Amino acid sequence: MRTICLYFEIHQIIHLKRYRFFEIGTDHYYYDDYANETTITEVAERSYIPALTTLVGMAKNPEFPFKVAFSISGVALEQLEIYAPDVIDLLHQLNDTGCCEFLAEPYSHGLSSLGNEDCFKEEVMRQSEKMRQLFGKTPKVFRNSSLVYSDEIGALVASLGFKGMLTEGAKHVLGWKSPHYLYHCAMAPNLKLLLRDFKLSDDISLRFSNSDWSDYPLFADKYISWIDALPPEEQVINIFMELSAIGMAQSLSSNILEFLKALPACAKAKGITFSTPTELVTKLKSVSSIEVSYPISWVDEERDLSTWLGNVMQREAFNKLYSIAERVYLSNDRRIKQDWDYLQASNNFRFMTTKNSAIALYRGIYDSPYDAFTNYMNILGDFIKRVNALYPEDVDNEELNSLLTTIKNQDEELTELHKELDKLKAKMAKADASPKEAKPKAAAKAKADKPKTAPKKKATK
Repeated sequence: MRTICLYFEIHQIIHLKRYRFFEIGTDHYYYDDYANETTITEVAERSYIPALTTLVGMAKNPEFPFKVAFSISGVALEQLEIYAPDVIDLLHQLNDTGCCEFLAEPYSHGLSSLGNEDCFKEEVMRQSEKMRQLFGKTPKVFRNSSLVYSDEIGALVASLGFKGMLTEGAKHVLGWKSPHYLYHCAMAPNLKLLLRDFKLSDDISLRFSNSDWSDYPLFADKYISWIDALPPEEQVINIFMELSAIGMAQSLSSNILEFLKALPACAKAKGITFSTPTELVTKLKSVSSIEVSYPISWVDEERDLSTWLGNVMQREAFNKLYSIAERVYLSNDRRIKQDWDYLQASNNFRFMTTKNSAIALYRGIYDSPYDAFTNYMNILGDFIKRVNALYPEDVDNEELNSLLTTIKNQDEELTELHKELDKLKAKMAKADASPKEAKPKAAAKAKADKPKTAPKKKATK
């Protein structure tokens, strides 16, 4: 049976303030709080709240079954908890329907998978734990920032215990293959891959309200008919996009909410279902591996890393940031950790791009990519000074590696202790329950085993 896997991303840009060179060493606060509050409040009101309200209503309608998946960066959750708690409430309502799955992703929505393995693992597990605390389930499927993927990243994700991963159905990777199947990582066959159908996804997120588009206006029955017309053996249709596409990129006046509401009924009429990523990677078998030697993403026509690391400025900023990754990893300073999350966010590097893109690029407070680079490097200069004050530059790599090895061993020991504790708790719970169940059985057994006494003989005269 053909099924649709519908997935939304939620991430919020953390706006940096204007930071001058002469402020390095004196001002350690880097953010424009007014811009952060204004932006997330606007997105919540125009997009997140109406979109989630619609999705909750769709999930609660038993007549037309519907399922959806989300991944939410840790920094976005922090902003939502402060400025837009109503969005968190709606996510809880969606979770309570049992029709929603929450995925794992890097806490910072950054590119640590390309910069430092230990930092990547730490922030992925931290985001997974936050999702477990909020929604009661530990994510089983992973989604990297902007769907960045390669064979090596896939193997790293598999080592963290994830069953599946979302990525882009890039033409230069797939070749003649279709994105409408389940694949697996070439270096880790146990990691299943769900590949985004970029055309069907962009028809909603980019073209829906474009009156110059040849298929405008787009109605739900027409959209489902495109899916139904695919070859019958192509069973998995992955439609991935940012949630902000609904209401921001495509205004609510375009009737995009009505389009969404009509999808389940139109799908049911064609015998098409909705599934979550975990359902797909659990139930379906992979048809083959996908080899991705160089990282891909879902951004721009090239579907590569050029939007973040395509010029000298971006690579300089990226390398400078991750040159202190080991020192940050060692730190227990809460402010250092939070600033590290915010400075890793991929949008900081995208502001520096010099690429010509078909889609208008938002640059925030910056007039040019050079302006973005200068401001970021000033902030990074101050941040590096603070990190080096904790772990000076004259601490050599051998000493740092020794500390990291010690920390890693302690983490592994703690993990094993937690596993043993869980096993012990399970045994104790079983032991507590067993006497109550065993008591009647024991009594019955004792009664059955009791020797029968011979009948008394009548006394003879």
